[in-house]
Amino acid sequence: QVQLVESGGGLVQPGGSLRVSCVASGLTFSRYAVGWFRKASGKEREFVSAISWNGINIYYADSVKGRFTISRDNSKNTSSLQMNTLNHEDTAVYYCAADLYGLGSKYYSTWDYWGQGTQVTVSS
Repeated sequence: QVQLVESGGGLVQPGGSLRVSCVASGLTFSRYAVGWFRKASGKEREFVSAISWNGINIYYADSVKGRFTISRDNSKNTSSLQMNTLNHEDTAVYYCAADLYGLGSKYYSTWDYWGQGTQVTVSS
């Protein structure tokens, strides 16, 4: 079956960096867009970043633009989100999602598959 598994979450100090990754299985990864969303406690799930199936289109939420970098490695069925200069507002569970031939939508209803999420906590 299709599985998306996030990893790399943890505790980091403000201003620090963290890389979260998503490994996909059970699908032809190169045909899928990959999106990253996050959900902070008490808040709705929000779009963070996405990369289209062909890697041409990349999108970032304004709140992370310039700090986060999304990438994909089709040979490893993996997408990574490099997060720099983290602040308290970045604390959330981070989820990856996959969308067949997707261009990278910010709307979560568009996405076909979801991972379980990985916790990122920014605290001093």
